[in-house]
Amino acid sequence: MTLFTLALAAMLSQAAPDSPDAHVARAKAAAGTEYQNLFNFLCAVPGASGRARGGGPRGGGRPPGPPDRSTWYAEPVKVFDNLYFVGQSEYAAWAITTSEGIILLDTLFDYSVEEEVAGGLTKLGLDPAAIRYAVVTHAHPDHHGGAKFLQDRFKTRIVMSGPDWDVIERLGGRTPARDVVATDGQTLTLGDTSVTLYVTPGHTPGTISLVFPVRDNGARHLAALWGGTGLNADRDSLEKYVASARRFDGIVQQAGADIILSNHTDWDGSKIYLPRLAARSPGAPNPYVVGAPAVRRYLEIARECATARLLRTP
Repeated sequence: MTLFTLALAAMLSQAAPDSPDAHVARAKAAAGTEYQNLFNFLCAVPGASGRARGGGPRGGGRPPGPPDRSTWYAEPVKVFDNLYFVGQSEYAAWAITTSEGIILLDTLFDYSVEEEVAGGLTKLGLDPAAIRYAVVTHAHPDHHGGAKFLQDRFKTRIVMSGPDWDVIERLGGRTPARDVVATDGQTLTLGDTSVTLYVTPGHTPGTISLVFPVRDNGARHLAALWGGTGLNADRDSLEKYVASARRFDGIVQQAGADIILSNHTDWDGSKIYLPRLAARSPGAPNPYVVGAPAVRRYLEIARECATARLLRTP
């Protein structure tokens, strides 16, 4: 038994079974060495102001005007045979290629979508006009901000849950026209590829998480994407978050997902994995294939940190 394991066992034995500290200890154990960033983000105790990190109905807030390109631009990367990263340095967008076009997962900010998504696909030898659907995981501008551009420029169908369509319509501004309303368990099929959508409220009222197939040098794998990561400060959203994380864990376990993705590059290892893939030699393993147990540990961190936050919330 390692010193780390012994120390963790001591932490668990000293904490009450359903105390915040006990849930934080379980999350820390699940994080291991791979998901320390996710653990540190989610299990951080809110500051003296009481404001939860990553919460709030708007999320991804920024000062007026686009930030300097040097602070956000990232090169596109081919990740699997049929999956491409076309995101920013901190925010991910994923392009799934099919026999009938492209399914995009998240649309970034309004200021970056043209260069990162449209320009990134072009750099990769793909046609951005082939984006048939863009699934918006949740109603924060770092994820839905580019949707109107895609809708107007390429006639892309924008997919979002009903509750999150309601959120962006209340906020106003440059938002896409309401299009496809996703339902829980819906299968979105384009050509030879099907993506399954699950409504997992908590981060926002209608956050969407997904499961979809990818191929690596022809070998089939299954990817899961947890659609909303940050925790809010109110009991209702925290209770929904915990229930959603528990349910999605069961879904990915049954499906056998062996890849976990995020829409933020800090949480799923993308800041490490993408440079590796850019320099990957033939036959080298794909770092995103982490295995089913690691996928479940990722969701355990989300569930346990949210439970700890809930137990601390009046």
